[in-house]
Amino acid sequence: MIVHLIDGTYELFRHFYGLRRFHKGEDPPFGAALGVLGTVLQMIETGATHLGVATDHVVESFRNDLWAGYKTGEGIEPALFAQFHPLEEALVSMGVAVWPMVELEADDGLASAARIAAADERVEKVSIWTPDKDLAQCVRGGRVVQVDRRSKKILDEKGVREKFGVDPILIPDYLALVGDAADGYPGLPGIGPVTAARLLNRHGSIESFPPDLLGGRRDLAFLFKVLATLRTDAALFETVDELRWRGPTDAFASYAERIGAARVAERCLKALPSS
Repeated sequence: MIVHLIDGTYELFRHFYGLRRFHKGEDPPFGAALGVLGTVLQMIETGATHLGVATDHVVESFRNDLWAGYKTGEGIEPALFAQFHPLEEALVSMGVAVWPMVELEADDGLASAARIAAADERVEKVSIWTPDKDLAQCVRGGRVVQVDRRSKKILDEKGVREKFGVDPILIPDYLALVGDAADGYPGLPGIGPVTAARLLNRHGSIESFPPDLLGGRRDLAFLFKVLATLRTDAALFETVDELRWRGPTDAFASYAERIGAARVAERCLKALPSS
């Protein structure tokens, strides 16, 4: 059994801006959401049996209370933001497990789902479909891996070390030092990727750094590590059996017609599992 965990927010952004280039600036009302449905369905058509999608139901999370510069929904284009909730509704109607995150972020949802799925001995592999750097901390050997859909790259534990210079368990420390522009925290001035990897490989986590190594920036490094550390305690499901796709709900045909996804509904019926 392979469990596929999908970053719904990333996929929505990816399809939105891809369609905008194709349509020369025009934004079909449900275009990005339909693109995500098509991507998920294509995974099912090519053999995926157990899958779930984590989304940012709202962009803000508990991290915004910790760091004023942390990412917010400000600046997200209205035509894109208007598809956040319809995407969740469409996926549920299509029979796909969806986790709309509110206090936590979609990345926390993916991390929590990976923990729950990996605890099941029946699971051969957990594939986390997102390019977000912070998800690299969830990689475990070759059993929990990160997949970048655009580059077609799969990061196992060796791949994480080759890309970042540290083991997956040290990714929160690495990001605390170098920062993550996508999430809105800068890291520590003067410490780049090479220096960060060297320090972490020499001393271990930032808690193990000599007290004078970071000087007055030590508390800031600890704060950034909290921001970079994904939560894995969200109770999203009890067993991976809940992630098995058994086909669309009875309401999906009418819902799909309403949002212009009649073709997706037809493909869903053809993709129905035989048992």
